[in-house]
Amino acid sequence: MLPVQKHSGTPQPGSQRSLASFALATDEQACYDRATEPYTAIIDGHFHPQPFGGAPIETQEMFTYFNKLGIRFVNYFGIGQVLELKSGCTYYLDCPGIAAQPSIKNDFINGMDSVEYPHPNLHITLSMTFPDLAHPEDIVKTIQLYDKEFPGMFKWAGELNVMKQALLANKHEPATLTSIDGWAPFMQLLRERNIPVTLHSDLGNNDNPTEFLFLMQHVLETYPDNKIVWAHMGLSKELTSMDPNKHVAIMKDLLDRYPALMLDISWDVLFNAYHQWGDIFIAFFNEYSTRILPGSDFVAASTKDFNQYAKEFDITSRALKAIDDEAFRNIALGENYFRLLGLNYHAPAICETAADEPAK
Repeated sequence: MLPVQKHSGTPQPGSQRSLASFALATDEQACYDRATEPYTAIIDGHFHPQPFGGAPIETQEMFTYFNKLGIRFVNYFGIGQVLELKSGCTYYLDCPGIAAQPSIKNDFINGMDSVEYPHPNLHITLSMTFPDLAHPEDIVKTIQLYDKEFPGMFKWAGELNVMKQALLANKHEPATLTSIDGWAPFMQLLRERNIPVTLHSDLGNNDNPTEFLFLMQHVLETYPDNKIVWAHMGLSKELTSMDPNKHVAIMKDLLDRYPALMLDISWDVLFNAYHQWGDIFIAFFNEYSTRILPGSDFVAASTKDFNQYAKEFDITSRALKAIDDEAFRNIALGENYFRLLGLNYHAPAICETAADEPAK
């Protein structure tokens, strides 16, 4: 089994490389020494600065967390499903029966914060998380509102819920085949603007590991040219015992058939899989390294602190320690992320080791 160790309890020191260094061409940057530099990613591609309810960690405090961990790029995924404001709830699982409904609230807060608190050493990508995928009729109209209020600022969409079993107790309405067909206008708009969309779509559960696979299959068949990122590779707290070979086989089949599809390896539920089955998952990450994005899935509620974020970021980066150099550059050092967004940044080359040098 490949070495994907458990969390040590001590935060991994962050990279000291600046945001500006990634703007240099690859051959102008110092090579990345994996023996001495962190194994954690320089990107948090799946981060929620606003909680489901209640107060968030203050923006400037959160910036200190990013800096300590060497994070230079972050996706601001506002929680699209806001709990009823009068409920006083912070986390949906603690409040069954309290509705968590799609809303523009968190996106607007994120948009305002990104202007109010600019940071010279951090690149923030704003994401639209308001769309109700079960009722897509007004999505384009609402995007036009974003265009008016935040012109040119939102470059991503998601995390949007197709099927999230954990939210069903909070009146979440999953998408259907019919409603997926109704996405056509806003998916066309995303294609025209080259905007990726991150979808949360549970693969299934322990009783039926592929119960909801048909939903993502229909999405991909209907919108093959959209840049779709499948969050958590379809895993969830409800699916913890799936045969890893079957899981990887499904992912490979879809990646092979749909070149615009990418996978997100955020959330610590994945760690339980690739820690136990490292020889299967790490080999998969190496083989499909141009199709993987990293992220923590941290929800920045004010009840949390740096140590909790550092732990979650470290856990979701553990697989990166075991992947090969090409995969590490693509995933951890941002090459996939830069390419997907068309950003003018570049991942550094990996330093050669003595073992890499040809024999004399």
